[in-house]
Amino acid sequence: MTVPLFLADAADLGRAEFVLGGAEGRHAAAVRRIRQGERIDLTDGAGLGAECVAREVLKDSLRVEVLRRFEVPAPSPRLVVVQGLPKGDRGELAVEMMTEAGVDVIVPWSASRSVTQWKGDRAAKSLAKWQATAREAGKQARRFHAATVTPQHSTAQVAELLAGAALALVLHEEAEEGLATVELPAAGDIVLVVGPEGGIAGEELDRFTAAKAVPALLGPTVLRTSTAGVAAAAVVQARTGRW
Repeated sequence: MTVPLFLADAADLGRAEFVLGGAEGRHAAAVRRIRQGERIDLTDGAGLGAECVAREVLKDSLRVEVLRRFEVPAPSPRLVVVQGLPKGDRGELAVEMMTEAGVDVIVPWSASRSVTQWKGDRAAKSLAKWQATAREAGKQARRFHAATVTPQHSTAQVAELLAGAALALVLHEEAEEGLATVELPAAGDIVLVVGPEGGIAGEELDRFTAAKAVPALLGPTVLRTSTAGVAAAAVVQARTGRW
């Protein structure tokens, strides 16, 4: 059975024993029903990990003993996916799958053809949902480096992000070069752009290629925007040796 993973502050992980409280403590004690003497792992989400054992189960927290600490190196190259805002709950599905697949940074993008638009209070609530989804998926996948979900980006901000990448790729159905054959860097940021249901507009593609992004074909079939990112991430992960 896989040892469950929970999030904790780095300061607490430096102690021999402490109480895991808050939302993580409640989840461990009340939802996962961790028992006294059971092994758990903790991480600060930034590479620090600790093997622990539950010494006492309280109402909504655990008293844990740290058995061993360790550091997990950050994966390289870093994988960033710019995700055009999908309809309904497909955004959370995309975030969940990409987090499980090891994507390091997920950037919500308000594309011109996005049916869904994040504005006002909805923007804050939607971003919070994506971030919560990434947090829970990261624990499920036992990630010691948490996935980051950034605030919503405009097309101009995405272009700026692409310009600073070691390699920027735009998934596009009319691209001549396949993602499986594009030369990949050994370090730096690889940024993948995934359009919304309506696709990437011509003016957006022009702006991204002007920022030195390369159009790339994922494959012969048409994928939903919620699954294209995880499929592309899997190809890149395998080709860079991260998998």
